Amino acid sequence: MDGENVRPNSQVPPALPVLGTLLVDTSRTDRVGEFRGVAGPHWSLRPVGGGAEWEVEPRHVRPAVLMEQLRARTARLNARSRGEVL
Repeated sequence: MDGENVRPNSQVPPALPVLGTLLVDTSRTDRVGEFRGVAGPHWSLRPVGGGAEWEVEPRHVRPAVLMEQLRARTARLNARSRGEVL
């Protein structure tokens, strides 16, 4: 039974997402960002409301679940309604 639910440590990189896909960077306290492209061995993400892009290793990224997507989009709309530059 040991290791029954353990995934093998495969080094296969995850499939490249479509531009604009919302992803979660698990190396930065589950920060949500839009996929912007590939920068060498890293993926570029940027905040949903705009801002500076950051790079992350693909192994630290997972698709955002619906609640995370809604939270990120709501934060962007709230910032816009306050007149913040996005």
